[in-house]
Amino acid sequence: MILELEGITKRFGGLVAVNAVSLGVEKGRVFGIIGPNGAGKTTLLNVIAGSHKPEAGTIRFEGRAVTGLAPHELCRLGISRTFQVSRPFPKLTAMENVLVAAVFGSPGTSRTPQQRALDVLEFVEFPMSEDTLAEDLNTLQLKRLDMARALASGPRLLLLDEVAAGLTPSESERLMKLVKRVAGQGIAVVVVEHVMRVITQVCDRVAVLHHGKKIAEGCCDEVLKNETVVEAYLGEKWLLH
Repeated sequence: MILELEGITKRFGGLVAVNAVSLGVEKGRVFGIIGPNGAGKTTLLNVIAGSHKPEAGTIRFEGRAVTGLAPHELCRLGISRTFQVSRPFPKLTAMENVLVAAVFGSPGTSRTPQQRALDVLEFVEFPMSEDTLAEDLNTLQLKRLDMARALASGPRLLLLDEVAAGLTPSESERLMKLVKRVAGQGIAVVVVEHVMRVITQVCDRVAVLHHGKKIAEGCCDEVLKNETVVEAYLGEKWLLH
């Protein structure tokens, strides 16, 4: 396992947002985290990314305990992420945005940051000129820029938060093909998502959170037929889908 969580618990005052969650993610695989609103999905992703420190539990990345490390430290170790709402530098060009990540990260290659930035923009099939300002990009273009920025830092683990948010079905399908290509490069991917077609198309394994607890984990087919998951999240209509 490239990522291992053991008993992760995160509280906000009296609210237990994540309750003793354990799971493992393999290299080159796509792992989905699903559940209803308020289940603790994004909080768990923020804990993995270092934005929140857990009150209990252990996080291991490539066998090393990384619990409590800051986001910039985790990025240097090989963990990067995107956000549900894109957060580029609006007054910088697409190329400059990606260069920031390429310079900061530690990809372990002899290529220059400029070469890496160009490579990842090509890899994500960025549809605009590299000189386009980030503030002039639409939602889909920003999603691809986000992916390019995350990949430019040289991750071995990529965390994606609501990657299909704001996209049409055809746009999200194209983005899912890109996620598969990322995993095909040997990068582990963790996807937090509400759109079930995204989960079923790209995920090798899925964990379901409900009120901060993991209520199921396994391959998509078995988890999405789990009676507890249907009752807590999907609803009976899902079985007729």
